[in-house]
Amino acid sequence: MRPQERLAVIQRCVVREMARLGQEFTADGEVVRGPGTTAVAVREHPGGDGSGHVDLGFVLHLGRADAPVVWDCAAGLGKTEEEKLANAVKMWATTTASVLVELADGRGVHADHADHAELPGWHAVQGPAAVFGFGNEHLAGWLAEHRVLPALAPALRPQLAGPGPVGVKLFLGGKADDDVAEVRVNGEVSEAASAALRAMDWPRGERLCWARLFVLLTAERAAAGQAASAGAVAPAPMRAPAPAPARPRGLFARWREARRAGR
Repeated sequence: MRPQERLAVIQRCVVREMARLGQEFTADGEVVRGPGTTAVAVREHPGGDGSGHVDLGFVLHLGRADAPVVWDCAAGLGKTEEEKLANAVKMWATTTASVLVELADGRGVHADHADHAELPGWHAVQGPAAVFGFGNEHLAGWLAEHRVLPALAPALRPQLAGPGPVGVKLFLGGKADDDVAEVRVNGEVSEAASAALRAMDWPRGERLCWARLFVLLTAERAAAGQAASAGAVAPAPMRAPAPAPARPRGLFARWREARRAGR
């Protein structure tokens, strides 16, 4: 598939997947424009011909030179290159785009909000975990029960600077005696955080299973401003008992609570 053909396929898939998140995006030249000043940029993945890899950057303020762009890479499986690209974009939309939409929306519908004591001054927005492979319910259950980001905080803190946003991608899985654990901070592998993730006791089965998660960190004082700059409507104040309102809870948090209640 030629680069322009690959770009067209990726852009069509981005439009489709963002529509599933309730967002209207349209292809416009080299980018896919969304609501307000948001857009998704596509760049050619090194050696990506036929591999099913996509590199997508979510632009928060299109047209501004200093606007943050949250880049992420995803890979998809399939029998044809088009099927691989479609699955890669779907993976990105599930784990990463959902977080960016939630950053602007702020209602806890697409991702979970959290302020962890282990990461003072930073607000975390975490999307759903994509878990795939054999026996994936065991790994999915473990992720629902464990606070992975706070456990990685000592390794992550030295790499956090500025108002953000800082994208943190986690990929873990494999099988017993053949596992993989990788943490990327703004696209760069963090050796310390990856080692900390590998040291955790997530289940390693006899057959292959993986999980992918994406978390966006923003300095708390800047979070509201970033949502406004993306053209979002400020969410209505949440009704919660004094002294402090609760953070919005996404689908992942509600599923975790339901799992615990069903024990």
